[in-house]
Amino acid sequence: MTEPVTVSPEDFLAMGREVLARQPFSVLIGAEVVSLSAGRCELQVPVSDAVKQQNGFVHGGVVSYAADNALTYAGGTALGVPVVTSEFKINYLRPAIGERLLARAESVHAGRTQAVCRCDVFVVKGGVETLCAVAQGTIAALARQPG
Repeated sequence: MTEPVTVSPEDFLAMGREVLARQPFSVLIGAEVVSLSAGRCELQVPVSDAVKQQNGFVHGGVVSYAADNALTYAGGTALGVPVVTSEFKINYLRPAIGERLLARAESVHAGRTQAVCRCDVFVVKGGVETLCAVAQGTIAALARQPG
């Protein structure tokens, strides 16, 4: 019988950061995995002029990016295999005006091939977190490649 693999919290976080470092867009906007554990992820994005839209708040695509990546990390760590986002939905609640985005995601249910996850996205200003979006998505295990 195969023994389950135990990963320390530090190793989980290091693996998550290494994956993010291989995503050019994530590097471009300065995204960072803050915490990562089985079925949970916290990811942050600093707010700069480069990620704002014409009215001065964070572009919805960047808010969506934060939710999508956090959802995928939560689902991937719950399933324990390489994954992709199958689908997700986001509700924007208020403009994101602040110093950074903070996306907190968790797996609600993980089966053999997919996980349903949810995510709250906050904008942080002066140390105060304000909910600006909520998302839910399905994260799918990648098919095994032959060879």
